[in-house]
Amino acid sequence: MDSTSSVLFLLGASHHTAPLAVREKLALDETRAAALATRLQATPGVREFALLNTCNRVEVYGVAASLESLAHLRAALAETTGCVPAELDGVLHLRQNHEAVGHLFAVAAGLDSQLVGETEILGQVKAAYDQALARRWTGPVLNRVFQKTFQTAKHIRTHTAIGAGQISVANVAVDLAGRIFGELATTRVLVVGAGEIGLKTVQAFQSRGATSITVASRTLARAEDAAATAGGWAASLAELPELLAAADIVTGSTAAPGFVLTRELVAAAMKRRAARPLFLIDLALPRDIDPAAAALPNVFLYNLDDLAGIARENLALREAEAAKGRAIVAERSAALWPQVARTLNPNAG
Repeated sequence: MDSTSSVLFLLGASHHTAPLAVREKLALDETRAAALATRLQATPGVREFALLNTCNRVEVYGVAASLESLAHLRAALAETTGCVPAELDGVLHLRQNHEAVGHLFAVAAGLDSQLVGETEILGQVKAAYDQALARRWTGPVLNRVFQKTFQTAKHIRTHTAIGAGQISVANVAVDLAGRIFGELATTRVLVVGAGEIGLKTVQAFQSRGATSITVASRTLARAEDAAATAGGWAASLAELPELLAAADIVTGSTAAPGFVLTRELVAAAMKRRAARPLFLIDLALPRDIDPAAAALPNVFLYNLDDLAGIARENLALREAEAAKGRAIVAERSAALWPQVARTLNPNAG
């Protein structure tokens, strides 16, 4: 391709390329996302862009005047996240033009997810596009590509069974708890975090028979709302020492920048539990639970990558449906690309 031609690009990292510790560093909170957007707006040759930021991926979709414009983006991502450039070697992936379209289609449909078939990602892609559109970061190329993305994702969900079984991080976490404890009716569950994932975790535990569910949050009102859906109890994060001492299963899904459950906090709780085991499931990124807690006696800690490994055991059941979805992605991205190419470079031969 001519290096002076406009290019549709994707630059980012995901669970495919980056271990959990690196994804944690790359995760963008509101402040860092705003800083990266400011850098992108000032990057020579970048004409359109959108930021997709989830617990398993940070990706920049955009239009650049030429391939040379992309050289600035890697540095912007490194500086914004505090990563040294060497940390991003082999972690960042770049896709261009038709491949970028196909990738976005697959992402939105849940075909590229760590839990293949999960449904949350479509809402996250829509939110990323809505933000970019509202702030006028997008233009004719990305607007067309994202609209076709949503149509394709809906088509795949309608014409395949890729999402059968309500696949989600919350459901996999609760399935894990069920494997460990069997009957959940007598198990004491503590859900730390009352956001979307926390609420889904509460609902998943209730659907599997858990009757003792406490929700702890920095904002007590949000904890009360989440707990009410399952007839549970609400608490503040200040009550964690007492709550940890009593719980059997603890999930973490806050948006806190640092550990909510430190090794010291968990160690203090274990001293009050005799020999009772404690199962910790960290659904957050950045992580809520100090990995060092896993070294404590009778503490069993699982993170997002562990849950993905469990989910892969059931992937074979959905692989045929995933293959149907990928075929739809290939067909529709190939059909869309000539239209996008003409929009990118209207004066090309």
